[in-house]
Amino acid sequence: MGAVGHDELGNFVINTMRNYGIDTSNLVRKENVQTSATMLPIRPNGDRPALHVPGANHHLEFEDLDLDVIKAADLLHLGGTGLMSALDDGGSLRVLQFAKEHGVTTTFDLVAIPRPDLRDLVEPLLPYIDYFMPGLEEAKMICGKDDRKEVINYFLDRGVGTVVFKMGEHGSIVANKTIGEIIIPAFKASAVVDSTGCGDSYCAGFIVGLTKGWSLEQAARLGSACGALVVTGLGSDAGIVDLDSTIHFMESAELLE
Repeated sequence: MGAVGHDELGNFVINTMRNYGIDTSNLVRKENVQTSATMLPIRPNGDRPALHVPGANHHLEFEDLDLDVIKAADLLHLGGTGLMSALDDGGSLRVLQFAKEHGVTTTFDLVAIPRPDLRDLVEPLLPYIDYFMPGLEEAKMICGKDDRKEVINYFLDRGVGTVVFKMGEHGSIVANKTIGEIIIPAFKASAVVDSTGCGDSYCAGFIVGLTKGWSLEQAARLGSACGALVVTGLGSDAGIVDLDSTIHFMESAELLE
């Protein structure tokens, strides 16, 4: 579910997703706004300043969402909080509450941009998030703490079921009040070309692991494998061919020390 404009970029998004067999019937098209887009000029040191146009994402509203589809889902992933002003104004909270009321597992990621109301934006959502999946630095930005264990406890104490913090080449952390804290190493990539999309691909891999009933550690390993493959090429969809080859990479690739 999401929003695109009536433009060529919107056509590209929809057609590309359909080519992968994705159901796009719950995407809405917004009038008089362009499809959201981001340009990432990659600098020699790896920095990626974002040139972002929120576009149609800013106009996605709670009323645009098909609650019957959400109710029937196994899992709901919410991404983009902070970049969707209409949905951020209470809609994100409503959809997460609705999902939890109907037994739908919820996962959450965002691009944390420094803003004075960032904590106020995210904190009301926390009791309705089963898997909270930002980068560790983003989590620190939200809560204002620096010690890793304090950051973990901050979110668990506010109702998150499990935190999953991505740490780039340092791997990832999975923690909850039952298992404690597990650190999953990163895999060694064959080349480091562009880290765009690594965090999103990690989330996708982790979610696939959940849907397969894997352990949290194994799901995180699949997420790490996805990130290690995406970093090998330009763009956010590089490196990954299919699930079988990604699992093979996960089972055979060398870990970063």
